[in-house]
Amino acid sequence: MIEKYRFGTSKKVINNPKVVSFGWLKSQKLDDVRRLLKEQLLKRFLEMKGNIYPDLIRVFYTNLKFEGNNVVSHVKGVDMEITHEVWAAVTGLKYAGLRINKGNIGVVEDFNKIQYYKSYLKNPHAQVRTCSVGGLKLNERLLALIVTWILTPRGSNHSILTEEDLVCTYCIMSKVKINWIHIIKEHMKKSMRLSDYHYPYAILISKFLNYFEVNLEDETSELVKSTHEVNNGSLSKMSFTKINERWVCKDGEHGGSSSGAHAEHGEEDQEVTEGADMNVQDEEQPAADLGVGKSVGHQGNKIPSMSSFESFMVNRLDNFAKNQRNLHDLCVINFSEL
Repeated sequence: MIEKYRFGTSKKVINNPKVVSFGWLKSQKLDDVRRLLKEQLLKRFLEMKGNIYPDLIRVFYTNLKFEGNNVVSHVKGVDMEITHEVWAAVTGLKYAGLRINKGNIGVVEDFNKIQYYKSYLKNPHAQVRTCSVGGLKLNERLLALIVTWILTPRGSNHSILTEEDLVCTYCIMSKVKINWIHIIKEHMKKSMRLSDYHYPYAILISKFLNYFEVNLEDETSELVKSTHEVNNGSLSKMSFTKINERWVCKDGEHGGSSSGAHAEHGEEDQEVTEGADMNVQDEEQPAADLGVGKSVGHQGNKIPSMSSFESFMVNRLDNFAKNQRNLHDLCVINFSEL
């Protein structure tokens, strides 16, 4: 474990934490978003603040294991077994709802990323080149930010939505309960499996350290600052402006481009070229269906249909993305055996 920490986990980047205040959502009259997130039992999780401990977070991931439904680690002589009861005590989350990941998107009946994405656009007739956040309506744009920065955080390219991002956003908008504990655990596994993937959930893990009374004296710590909060500046950088106490798009009701991307919180996101259009930006190997007992049908607005050309391109690019994932996994296996 010492060698693993020294040459591996100690050098990995930790994702910058983000925070959403429900008081801020209320003050900005973003009541629909606030209610939708509250129905997902996400209030306590999204509002978590405090000190984070980068060195101990890396130790946590170095010793991280998954035993049954529990998350297990060992930090500074303290055994940490994170059961469903611990999750509820620290985050308020329950192990219930749809267990969504790359391998079981089918729990959402007839899900098609382009069709659902088009239904989120300010201009549903805009030409779609990538599933970019730039052309989304206000509520969907804000939820996409929360999904990609907090619920399933990644180190870069927050401006392009993956299939899983779209499913999560759709379920939140449609009031379909999601098993966020399952999603968080799967995301932790992914960060351990992929060497270039940032470690997520710095605030959450620091809360676990406090819960298990790990000795934090003399440990390097960083305070979650106001700059980590989603606020009015975040909405302004998304090209929304406040007029008569209401946030509207700067380009008008149907302004903006479905392929234009704005980097949130001042961080530059990787540019995605047309050659990568509609690829799922996810190296994760499809997992087995987790046996959720029901499917989610079409809910909310009517979804615009795809043209025959769009259907053709989606099928080709999905096959290409699948081949790339298989090639990646094969390379990982071969290098691990050297």
